[in-house]
Amino acid sequence: MNHDNNQHVHPEVHVTHGGHHVEHDGDGHHHHKETFLTKYIFSQDHKTIAKQFLITGMIWAIVGGLMSVLFRLQLGYPDQSFEILETFFGRWAPGGQINPEFYYALITMHGTILVFFVLTGGLSGTFANLLIPLQVGARDMASPLMNMLSYWFFMLSSLIMLASLFVQTGPASGGWTAYPPLSALAQASEGSKIGMDLWIVSMAMFVVMGLLGNLNYIATILNMRTKGMTMTRMPLTIWALFFTAILGVLSFPVLLSGFILLLFDRNLGTSFYLSDIYVKGQILPNEGGSAILYQHLFWFLGHPEVYIIILPAMGLVSEVMSVNSRKPIFGYMAMVGSLFAITVLAFLVWAHHMFVSGMSPFLGSFFVLLTLLIAIPSAIKVFNWITTIWRGNIRFTPAMLFAIGFVSLFISGGLTGIFLGNSTIDIHVHDTYFVIAHFHIVMGVSAFFGMFAGVYHWYPKMYGRYLNNTLGYLHFWVTLVGAYLIFWPMHYMGLAGVPRRYLDFRLWTSFNQFDNLNKFISIVTIIVFAVQLMFVFNFFYSIWKGRKVRSQNPWNATTLEWTTPIRPGHGNWPGEIPEVHRWAYDYSKDGRDFIPQTEPVNPDETKH
Repeated sequence: MNHDNNQHVHPEVHVTHGGHHVEHDGDGHHHHKETFLTKYIFSQDHKTIAKQFLITGMIWAIVGGLMSVLFRLQLGYPDQSFEILETFFGRWAPGGQINPEFYYALITMHGTILVFFVLTGGLSGTFANLLIPLQVGARDMASPLMNMLSYWFFMLSSLIMLASLFVQTGPASGGWTAYPPLSALAQASEGSKIGMDLWIVSMAMFVVMGLLGNLNYIATILNMRTKGMTMTRMPLTIWALFFTAILGVLSFPVLLSGFILLLFDRNLGTSFYLSDIYVKGQILPNEGGSAILYQHLFWFLGHPEVYIIILPAMGLVSEVMSVNSRKPIFGYMAMVGSLFAITVLAFLVWAHHMFVSGMSPFLGSFFVLLTLLIAIPSAIKVFNWITTIWRGNIRFTPAMLFAIGFVSLFISGGLTGIFLGNSTIDIHVHDTYFVIAHFHIVMGVSAFFGMFAGVYHWYPKMYGRYLNNTLGYLHFWVTLVGAYLIFWPMHYMGLAGVPRRYLDFRLWTSFNQFDNLNKFISIVTIIVFAVQLMFVFNFFYSIWKGRKVRSQNPWNATTLEWTTPIRPGHGNWPGEIPEVHRWAYDYSKDGRDFIPQTEPVNPDETKH
């Protein structure tokens, strides 16, 4: 049997030559025994790289989540002093109260960390690396070296961003979008000095990570599928990761160009984004630039970025729902088609972030139409998920609960997007808490739910053990209820006109009615954050102490990753790579609970 991927032949014979442990593989190459460094640090095994992305993303999630707890303390209790803040942050929190400059830096770094380092690097990096070779039937990625470099650029980017938190003038504080002129002029504020330079350089490294990873994912999916694995037999996870990678390759370079021009404006005296500016009574010589140009460049990535975050979660949820409903996914081709439609439309809607930038209303009407159109493929997906679990024999594992929670959040958060896509309403609620509520529910929390579903479901494949179920159920219910209690009330605050990014609303008589609500939201935030720490404990404790996986296919799933050994080595399959004969969703068919993809089709089988 010929396979597309014979270039990676699994080591079979272990021989000792002159005291050196050498592995022979089928093509006669020698591999020296792996050390700790080559196995866990500079690994080229896609499964180890997936774990590196996941654990780095989890560390960043704790940092970013802690920042939100800090600024929620300020919002909930603006008149109180917390001595512990001064102990930790010194001059940034004099007298135990966060100063305005530091508050702005906190929300800037919180947004940057969660959007890029956790939900892009952590989510895509983890599951694209783990699942693509395992589910398409490949020994590894198309280029394992590029894959390793992708992680190390992520790490380098992370270290630079982390360093920016400790510079004398403080981290970047221009909002996570880093709009000029605030981000382009060092003299504009403390947070526009060296912290902003480090922020831009870190983000440039992050773009390199994205390009190295995404090109690799695309090449692997297109060129390294096992025999019989046609595109229409691929699980929806792979389709989602494929479209995510395409989005990344096409949109990230635009952001990189935007950042490089911003560095030029900051350090080389150019005027790409600056014109006619006065700072502290001084007239700057810059002429001819436009801050709106930066907004176009940023949001041309910024909107596809939303789908770079949400598409992998959609793929993971589709897989988890089908496996745990014991039913085929409903409308497979419609699901693939809607993923494709979202990918195309994602590039055509960026200016809906700019309705208030003085854009022509005539031009705005085009973006309104295209923005509302994107609701159609999203609605198709929601319909198909609900129909998949309809009358299914559902197993409520923690992964399944998070998948259902994802759909709930995606619906409720998505509905408010219809308001914001409409320019007449958006102009009223732009930059208010309504926007915060919308994108935190639909993109932040629901993407996290997709990620949690994936972690609970594929943890046995990653570590050969199970996560603790009781802690998993507790994690789900507190997070779901908490997410709604935190973000749902913010819609009403936004409709009342409460602006985002302000640290104290006491001077506004009209907003005093929300004092108790702000306290309530802050308390719930602290509880939800504590439960995420419990998940982190569950994750690391279970690596060593979790219940061991005894069966090769613990969830009775049909896809290829469950045909590998319980703890697959580098190369995934010890012998030949199995051949694929059917699509990925043969559940409850012809009186059988599930039929693996590797089983040949019986002539008298019913068609799916």
